[in-house]
Amino acid sequence: MYTSFDKPLWQPRSPEETRAIYRDWAATYDADVQGAGYATPGRIARALAEAAPDKTAPVLDFGCGTGLSGMALAAQGFTHIDGTDITPEMLEKSAATGAYRNTWASQPGDAPRNGYAIITAIGVVSLGAAPANTLDVLCNALPQGGLLAFSYNDATLADTSYMDALKAAQSGADLIHESYGDHLPGKAMKSTIYILRAR
Repeated sequence: MYTSFDKPLWQPRSPEETRAIYRDWAATYDADVQGAGYATPGRIARALAEAAPDKTAPVLDFGCGTGLSGMALAAQGFTHIDGTDITPEMLEKSAATGAYRNTWASQPGDAPRNGYAIITAIGVVSLGAAPANTLDVLCNALPQGGLLAFSYNDATLADTSYMDALKAAQSGADLIHESYGDHLPGKAMKSTIYILRAR
């Protein structure tokens, strides 16, 4: 059975290669990552629930994958969640979760649609997935006071381009949450979760 844990995930690659990996992984993704104890969606959802004043505000789950992140957000009381992803095969899974109002396919580098007070990018802006400049794209899509919640895994934390992007993002946003903890404990990998509030 295919599992992308059989391949080196956390390394630079083209958008086409990234789409192919997640397309082929869609059928077993949930079992694989949950089997490794995937903790980041729940950690972000809990932190965001404390930071967000209105859980009925529209949330865009950018790079929603199979919907594990949307289900974590819904479990924390968020009621209007939309999802977008570059992989139709994963979108089919996320739409079936019932956590989302709407889901749609996007292209790498697409700017999020306007109108979202909260954007999440859970495990998305990372080495081997979305490039570091995606953080700037997401920040620019936020209204004043809007929240962006995202994560960097250990491999991403060690990459200077992603850390530089985080530093640059703080020129127009306040870092209101930062915590390091479990990501994929079964793979001995952790992550830092962040929440930025746009000025």
